[in-house]
Amino acid sequence: MSFRFRALGLLMLIAMTATAATAWLTLRQANRQVRETVTAGEQDTSRIAGKLRAYGLAHGTWDGLAPTVAALAKDTGQRIRVSTEADALLADSDALAGRTPRAVSGRPPVPVDARPVLRLPGGQVRRASMKQTATAISAYRAHAADAACLTRAGAQVEAGTGAFGVPEARTDHRPAECAEPADAYDALTPRDLDALRPCESEERFAACLQRVFNARTASVAPPRLEVRLGFRDESPPTLAVAPTAAVAAGVALAVILGGLLLSRAVLRPVRALTLAAQGLGGGDLGHRVPASGRDEIARLGGAFNRMADSLQASEEHQRRLTGDIAHELRTPLANLRGYLEALRDGVVEPTPDLLASLHEEALLQQRIVDDLRDLALAEAGALAYHHADVDLRELLGTSHRARLPQARTGGITLTLEAPRPVYARADPDRLRQVVGNLLGNALRATAPGGTVTLALLHHGERAVVEVRDTGTGIAAQDLPRLFDRFWRADASRDRATGGSGLGLSIARQIVADHGGTIEVRSTVGEGTTFAVALPGAGAGRSPAEGEASGGR
Repeated sequence: MSFRFRALGLLMLIAMTATAATAWLTLRQANRQVRETVTAGEQDTSRIAGKLRAYGLAHGTWDGLAPTVAALAKDTGQRIRVSTEADALLADSDALAGRTPRAVSGRPPVPVDARPVLRLPGGQVRRASMKQTATAISAYRAHAADAACLTRAGAQVEAGTGAFGVPEARTDHRPAECAEPADAYDALTPRDLDALRPCESEERFAACLQRVFNARTASVAPPRLEVRLGFRDESPPTLAVAPTAAVAAGVALAVILGGLLLSRAVLRPVRALTLAAQGLGGGDLGHRVPASGRDEIARLGGAFNRMADSLQASEEHQRRLTGDIAHELRTPLANLRGYLEALRDGVVEPTPDLLASLHEEALLQQRIVDDLRDLALAEAGALAYHHADVDLRELLGTSHRARLPQARTGGITLTLEAPRPVYARADPDRLRQVVGNLLGNALRATAPGGTVTLALLHHGERAVVEVRDTGTGIAAQDLPRLFDRFWRADASRDRATGGSGLGLSIARQIVADHGGTIEVRSTVGEGTTFAVALPGAGAGRSPAEGEASGGR
């Protein structure tokens, strides 16, 4: 099956799956919202009923209920109609809001009973509970009469918790017409006790006590309420399925059409990339693909071409490197082999000078191998660095002292120009390796009577180390190849002046790993200057001062 049909089939499958999942999630979310709306409505109903019951419990009457109903309607957004079981209207939020009352909804009314629920201690004999219930009846009668009097007198009434679950009316200012209620124990009546006696033999003793309590307090308690919420023809929360299905079908169609166009636009460059990749795998590193435009496919083609260029350059570089290594090692190893065979055959006498020369040649080959290893580690990012705050003036002073005997032996003046300390965050041993390589090259390139200068500068936020010599200089056409492996300016590739041809490559990689740069300026017959620029850690101050000032 072709890619186009497979892509189209995959896109159709994804589209249908995504559409079905979207529709399912939409329905699920909508159903959840409906349930949350219903739950919120139930919570509003419970809240309204609780507030009304608390009002009746505290005030002993429904007088003055209208403000509470109006506040509940405003807070919950519900239309509230409150009436007694005899259908005597007490309050209607529509009328309180100044509009014509709407017809009530067909939902059943919410009953509200303001009488308290008895709370009697458990684990006692029934006669004691009956006496406590009679006391509670007397206490509630006194409370209801007192609370109703306070409410009608306009006093602010609050309900405290009394004995056996019966509330107590509290107010900050008691009007003169409302006397203190009588003590519940003083108000006990034999009739209340007589009414409770049948409960002593009842199986459901607590329910019987509550039933008698309600009957004996019915004459003083606020009448039971019927609370109706909402209005007729009120729109319930609904879910429209048709728009969701239409959107899902539209999404599926759009995905299918987009898949057709996409497969057509993608296939042509993909075929070209496939052919080019096959050629690349077969060794044709010169094959390229057209990469015009600015879309993802064009960028992919450009990336492929850059990869092919990199592979081709790497292949050529590897060939040159292999040839350079073979050239560097072939001649000295052939010489070593020849001398060793001559010594074995007795043709040449093993004199101390000959053995010393052979040993020096072996050490040179070992140095070439070690330099190759360091360069490979550096380019692979595996060369170990131990960074510290380095005083570059002190580091250059150490390198200057180490190379001074070599300079004096060659009749060369080696000077140090470091007027003030400059600090950098670096590996001191690796930096000494870089400076030592540059100084060694400068001393080898400078004739007796010449000068090599080791200078430390500070440009902005960068520390600059310069190695200047008055040697033969380097031709302009040779400067781009100066950091190539095994490359030397002298065409004879003679090692009489020392060096493996790898030092500058290693130095450039070490400097790059420190976030710095190395540049060279040269004039034939006048000399050469190497400049190593590193990120500075502050000039003229110690590392501790740099940390205190926030410089690093």
